[in-house]
Amino acid sequence: MPTSNADAAMIRALIADDEPLARRTLRDLVASLDWMTCVGETADGRATVEAIDTLKPDLVFLDIRMPELSGVEVMETVAHTPRVIFTTAYDKYAIKAFELNALDYLLKPFGRRRFLKAVERIWAPQAPPEAAVPQPADRTAGLTRLFIRHRNRIIPLGVDRIERFEAYDDYVKVYTEGRVYLAHVRLRDLANQMNPQRFVRVHRSHLVNLHFVEAMQPHDAGRLQLRMQNGDQVIASRSGTRRLRRIVKPT
Repeated sequence: MPTSNADAAMIRALIADDEPLARRTLRDLVASLDWMTCVGETADGRATVEAIDTLKPDLVFLDIRMPELSGVEVMETVAHTPRVIFTTAYDKYAIKAFELNALDYLLKPFGRRRFLKAVERIWAPQAPPEAAVPQPADRTAGLTRLFIRHRNRIIPLGVDRIERFEAYDDYVKVYTEGRVYLAHVRLRDLANQMNPQRFVRVHRSHLVNLHFVEAMQPHDAGRLQLRMQNGDQVIASRSGTRRLRRIVKPT
């Protein structure tokens, strides 16, 4: 995933597939996006390993069944670890693909709509590759930046400026500096990657930044109501209220 403002608007993708027609289809789909560019194509596993370690792409569209090395063997061999979308005509490899932390698994033949759904996931926050489920000790610092797609642009948002997150169907609303953005990510996954001393899951639909909480007051016998600095009101669930009381101790 890009780590600078200059990189934020362009994802560098490699296409690895032994079928010329499949490569052409993916090449055309990538070319239709103004925030992604194709940096190369390969037709066998060994060439793919070399290309990944040399070109260091952000994303690889990787066929499962290729000559020399399979897509799975490629990912077990490379030194550089890009995000991966596996592509294949066989669904029996799906479990193995996700064990390798694949971004998505495209079953051939797929269309533009399914392709777009897959590539959008690259903007979701990603857990550290060495830890599938971050533990509190591993995430004290938490994420420092999110990349949000907004009106055909990719916007980097400093996490310390984000006031709160709210679940919204398959998305999360991101409230920051008087604006609201949509991120294609689950609130649970987002919460797992935030600094737990700053961001608290006060409700199954709400994750708040304590630095932007202006006041807390009882809502009823078991729940607190939070007033944010921007005037928003958030009612914590009973479990969220207990979580808050463990973290926030009045002096």
